[in-house]
Amino acid sequence: MKLILTFSFVLMMVAVSAQKNVLSSFNLPPKELALFGEGIISTHLNERDFAISPDGSEIYFTISTPKSTFQTIVSSKRNKQGWSTPEVVSFAGEFSDLEPVFSMDGQTLYFASNRPTSGSTSKDFDLWKVKRVGAGWGTPENLGTVINTNGDEFYPSITKSGNLYFTAAYKDGPGREDIYFSEFRNGEFAKPIALDSAVNTKFYEFNAFVDQDEKYLLFTSYGRKDDTGGGDLYLSIKDSQGKWQHAKNLKTLNSKQLDYCPYLTNDGRALFFTSERHQLPSTFSAKRATYKDFLNSNSNPLNGTGNIYWIDFQEVLDRYK
Repeated sequence: MKLILTFSFVLMMVAVSAQKNVLSSFNLPPKELALFGEGIISTHLNERDFAISPDGSEIYFTISTPKSTFQTIVSSKRNKQGWSTPEVVSFAGEFSDLEPVFSMDGQTLYFASNRPTSGSTSKDFDLWKVKRVGAGWGTPENLGTVINTNGDEFYPSITKSGNLYFTAAYKDGPGREDIYFSEFRNGEFAKPIALDSAVNTKFYEFNAFVDQDEKYLLFTSYGRKDDTGGGDLYLSIKDSQGKWQHAKNLKTLNSKQLDYCPYLTNDGRALFFTSERHQLPSTFSAKRATYKDFLNSNSNPLNGTGNIYWIDFQEVLDRYK
């Protein structure tokens, strides 16, 4: 009996150690901005947005056609070599699905989709959720008419309290696209309201991520005077009175191309985001360009399509707090 108990204890400790090793892979993000998962996650394909399961064993993100005419959610699992080859998740692949985010317990995945609520014809983009069933996922559920409208709703972000943040381009909104908040009360989402002018402007605000404790709001904006390119990342910090402060441009992270889809790990250690920055040549030096030169430049991750980047979030806060 003692031998059996000892063996069981050893197995339990091995399991705990394995989980810690998985989680620790995100606890030591780089101090300087770096490409994440080059060759497996960040490739010559168009990758965007990012989510990590609470136990750190799975990552979910979106791949799309070069012009984003079709998107689908894929997942990759942690293994001894790093990350497995991504696969389309069980509920996706027929309609455009994108921007996954986990609930705090990891049992529900929220995402945006143009799948129909009935019939077989795609519609505008709504927010959806799907629950875990065993090792897989069940049937997606539309979040309903309190949240979804005849317009597009994108980029859900769920907090520890169950509050929902998302972005939408409504005709009566403060700008061309804005960030909205819906409080979770008595098991239901309340009518969404637009965040105030410390965050939303007359321009575009989109892809807003809020950390689980609702202290940090990260989003992309396009058209502001301090915009450095095709869309920049901004940070707003909530003050002691519970108000979002004036958003700051994260200039040291932004490029001349589109930088978007921010995501923070639950412990606030690592910041991930998507960028279309590239290293495409304007010339091939003194030599005459060949077909192979073009083939190589297009098969490289830095070919102008989206890739996933990451950095230590504390480094970002030290620069902009």
